[in-house]
Amino acid sequence: MNDYIKKSLKDNSTWMRILYMAIFVFIFNIVELLIATLVIFQILLLLFTGEKNMRLVSFGGILGQYTYRMLQYLTFNSEDKPFPFADWDDVALETGKQ
Repeated sequence: MNDYIKKSLKDNSTWMRILYMAIFVFIFNIVELLIATLVIFQILLLLFTGEKNMRLVSFGGILGQYTYRMLQYLTFNSEDKPFPFADWDDVALETGKQ
């Protein structure tokens, strides 16, 4: 077996990255369900009241930014781990919402 492959297989940082990625895939699935629920609820509110809920709009923006940060990490475009391994406030600040 190639020395490079042996070294990669023994590298703890690689295995930790894989563990974090597995955690974020699990969290992503929960967030995906939450976003789908939010969308359906907003549609129902719009149909029955004629208005959208601005708190849900704000929350949706924060979830969108959080999802983006997760996908950046999962696709190796970022080394910064998102919440729960970073502050949630960072996500809120990026969207301009708190």
